[in-house]
Amino acid sequence: MGKKVKKEAEPPPKDVFDPLTIESKKAATVVLMLNSPEEEILAKACEAIYRFALKGEENKATLLELGAVEPLTKLLTHEDKIVRRNATMIFGILASNNDVKKLLRELDVMNSVIAQLAPEEEVVIHEFASLCLANMSAEYTSKVQILEHGGLEPLVRLLASPDPDVKKNSVECIYNLTQDFQCRAALQELNAIPPILDLLKSEYPVIQLLALKTLGIITNDKEARTTLRDNQGVDHLIKILETKELNDLHIEALSVIANCLEDMDTLVLIQQTGGLKKLLSFAENSTIPDIQKNAAKAITKAAYDPENRKLFHEQEVEKCLVALLGSENDGTKIAASQAISAMCENTGSKEFFNNQGIPQLIVLLKSDSEEVREAASLALANLTTCHPANAKAVAEADGVDPLVNILSSRRDGAVANAATVLANVAMQEPLRAGLQSHGVTSALLGPLRSANTVVQSKAALTVAATACDVEARTELRNSGGLEPLVELLRSKNDEVRRHASWAVMVCANDELTAVELCKLGALDILEEVNLSASRKNKFSEAAYNKLLNNNLSLKYSLTGYLSSSNIISDGFYDYGRINPGTKLLPLKDLCLQEPSDQRAVLLVNSKSSDVSPPPSTEDKSSDVGYGRSISSSSSFRRASKEKTNYHFSTGFGSPTEEKSEPPSGRNTALSKGTTKERGSRKGRGKKEEERVKEEEEVSTLPKLMGEGSPEKEWYPPFDPDFRVYVYEVTKSIFPITNIKEQIEVLARYVAEKMGGKMSKEKLHNFSWELHISELKFQLKSNVVPIGQIKKGIFYHRALLFKALADKIGIGCSLVRGEYGRAWNEVQLMNESRKGLIGALPPPEVYIVDLMFHPGGLMKLRSREADLYRYL
Repeated sequence: MGKKVKKEAEPPPKDVFDPLTIESKKAATVVLMLNSPEEEILAKACEAIYRFALKGEENKATLLELGAVEPLTKLLTHEDKIVRRNATMIFGILASNNDVKKLLRELDVMNSVIAQLAPEEEVVIHEFASLCLANMSAEYTSKVQILEHGGLEPLVRLLASPDPDVKKNSVECIYNLTQDFQCRAALQELNAIPPILDLLKSEYPVIQLLALKTLGIITNDKEARTTLRDNQGVDHLIKILETKELNDLHIEALSVIANCLEDMDTLVLIQQTGGLKKLLSFAENSTIPDIQKNAAKAITKAAYDPENRKLFHEQEVEKCLVALLGSENDGTKIAASQAISAMCENTGSKEFFNNQGIPQLIVLLKSDSEEVREAASLALANLTTCHPANAKAVAEADGVDPLVNILSSRRDGAVANAATVLANVAMQEPLRAGLQSHGVTSALLGPLRSANTVVQSKAALTVAATACDVEARTELRNSGGLEPLVELLRSKNDEVRRHASWAVMVCANDELTAVELCKLGALDILEEVNLSASRKNKFSEAAYNKLLNNNLSLKYSLTGYLSSSNIISDGFYDYGRINPGTKLLPLKDLCLQEPSDQRAVLLVNSKSSDVSPPPSTEDKSSDVGYGRSISSSSSFRRASKEKTNYHFSTGFGSPTEEKSEPPSGRNTALSKGTTKERGSRKGRGKKEEERVKEEEEVSTLPKLMGEGSPEKEWYPPFDPDFRVYVYEVTKSIFPITNIKEQIEVLARYVAEKMGGKMSKEKLHNFSWELHISELKFQLKSNVVPIGQIKKGIFYHRALLFKALADKIGIGCSLVRGEYGRAWNEVQLMNESRKGLIGALPPPEVYIVDLMFHPGGLMKLRSREADLYRYL
C-alpha cells in the first residue's frame, strides 16, 4: 500500500479580517471603541469603563473630558441587551457627578433611562437605571424631566421589587421627587403609600429610613394622612417607637406622627388605641435629645388645632412639656417652650402652667442661649395674654428683671416677646407700680428705636401699658423716650401706628408730657394721619383729641368747639379760626407782636404772676369803660405792692363802684338803672395828668407780657377784672341749687359786663369794634384780656360765659359759628320727667341767649334752623 500524503489546509478567504486581541491601558482608547459597530467590542468597552468609573470621582471627570458620555447615551437604546445593560450600569455610576448630570440634562436622556425600568428588563438594569434617576433627582430640573417623562409610575412599581438595591434606589428617588408638591399629588393618585409602608418591614435600615423620610413629606397633605390611617400606618409607626432596637428610626417616625397628629380623626384613633399615652411617655422618658425634641415638635404642630388642644389637655400633655423644659439639651427646651406656646390657646392649659411651667420658663430667660430665651419669652407672652393670674405669677416669680434684660437682646423676636409680657404685667395696677423700680421705662428706649416693626409695635404697646402712672410718664419724658415714640406715629405699618397712637394718648393724660409731645410734633403728625382714610385709626383720633384737650386754645381754633368736659383754665386764649395744618403761635409770641388790624386775641387769665390778695372795689377808680380797665389793673398792681388786705364786693355790680351788701346777699347791679348810671359816670372827675399817668401804667402791661429782662420768667398778662368776675359769680351764683337758675343768672351777669341787652335792630350801632381797637392801642398788643372788654359781641360773651361757668362747675359747651358768631349750649333735664320711675330720656340741649334776651334758653332741635332764628 502506498504511503498516505497529508492534505494541506485551505487558506482563509482574502476578504475576511483575521481576529485581533487588543490589550489597552489607556481610557481614551476604550472610549474610542464605544463607536465600534461590533456588539462584543461595545460590551467589553462598556464593562471596562464601568470598572474604571467605580474607582473614584476623578475617573468620572476623566471620562467626561474624553467625551465618553455622548456615545454612551446612544448605547442605552442599543438592540443588544448586554450592551444596553452595561451602558445603564455606567450611567448609574456616572450620574453622581454634577458635571455629568448637567450634560445628561442637555442631552435629554431621561426618557431612555426611564425606559430601562420596564418590567421585562433584568433586575440589574432596574438597579442601575433607578440609581441613575436617584442621583439625577437631586436637581430640580431633573425632577421636572422625570415627572414629564412618566418616571414616577415605574418607580412606585419597583418599590415591590425583590431586589433590595432596586427598592432603595426607587424610594430614594421618590423621596427626592416629593420635595415638589406636584409629585406629592401624583403619588396620591398612584396609591404609593401602601408600598412605602411595606418598606418599613424591610430588614435594611437604610430602606426603612428612606421610607420614613418620604412619609414625613407626603403626610403634610391631608389626603395622604387619611390614606396612611386607612392602611394602619399609625400602628406601624407606634410599633417602631416601642421597639428599642429601632431607635435609629425613632426621630423620623416621630416626624411622621407629628404630621398625623394634625388630623383630628388620626389623633382620636391614636388616643383610642392608647398610642397617645405611649407617645407622651416615650417623649418624657427618652434619653435621646433629638427624640424629645421631635416629640415636642409633634405636639406643637398638632396643638394649632383647637380640638387637638382639647384632647391633649385631657391627656395631661402639660406635664410632659414641663418635664421637657428641664432637659439639658437646648433644642429640647426650645421645642418644649414652643409647644407650651401653642397649648396656651387652651384656657385649661394656661391655668395648669400657672404653678407649673412659669417658674421653669423664667429660669430659661436667664439661659446663655439666645434661642432658648426667645422661645421661653414667647411662651410667657402667650401665657400672660388675657390671663391676669399668669401675669401676676410672672411678677411674683421674679420674672421682671430677666424680661427687662431681654429688651436689650440682639434677637428681635425675644425683644418683642419680652415687651409683650411686660405689657401684660403692667395691665394690673398693683403690678404696674412695681415695674418702675426695675427700669422698664428706660429699657424700652432701645426697642422704640428698633428698625423691626414688630419690636416697635410691642414696645409702643408696653409704653401704653406702663405710662398710666405719673412717675412712668415723667421718667419717659426725662429719659428722652417721647421723641422715638412720636416718630413711630409716622410709621407705614398699621399696627405700629396704632400702638404708638395708643401710647401717645395715655401719655397725654399728663399736661407736661402733652406739652412736650406737641413740641415734638405729635399733634401735627396725628393731624396728618387722621386726614388719611387709610392711615387713621380710632387710637390716632383719640390721641389727637387728647392732645387737643391739653391745649384747648389750639382745639378751639382748629375745631371751633369746646365740650362741657373741656374746662377753660388760666392762660387760655382765643386766636380765632385757623385751618388744619396752620401753626398756632404761642401766647408769648402773640403778646410780643405789635397791634395790627387782625382780630384781637382774647385771653382768659385770672392768675397773677405774683401772689397777692384780690383787689378791692374800694381802691378802684370810679371810671368805667376803657378807663376802668386801666384803673383796675393799676389799682391791682398798687395793691400788690402795698400788701394791703382787700374785701370783694359780693354783688354783680362794677368792681369800681362802692356798694354795701344787701340783706339777701345778692345785689341789683343787673338793672338798667345801674347800667345807665355807670355810663353817665364814664370819664367823670378825671384830670388830664391822671389819664396820662394811667395810660403810662397800661403801657407797662406788655412788659409784663415778656418785654422785660430776658432772665426773668415770662408770665401771661394778668386780668384783674376777670378775677373779680370769678369771685363775684362764685360768691353769688355757686350757692344757687337750681342749675337752670344758675345758667339764667350767669347769662344776665355776662351780658351786663359786656354791654347789656341788645336789640337786633340796633345791633349795627353797637360800636364794639372801636372799643376793641382802643384796647389794642392802649395795651400795645393784639392780646386783649377778656375782663377788659366792656362792649362784647356774640363770641366775646360766649367765651366769658364758658370761662365763668367752668369756674363754678356749670357744664356748657362753646361753639364757634360763622361771621364772628359763637354761642353756648347747655343740657337740662325736662322738668316734667323729674320724679318718674324708670329710665329717663337723655337731657335736652339749649342755646343760652346772651344778647337779645339775656338768660333766655332756646331748645336746640335743628342747629342750622334754630341758630338762624336766634342770630
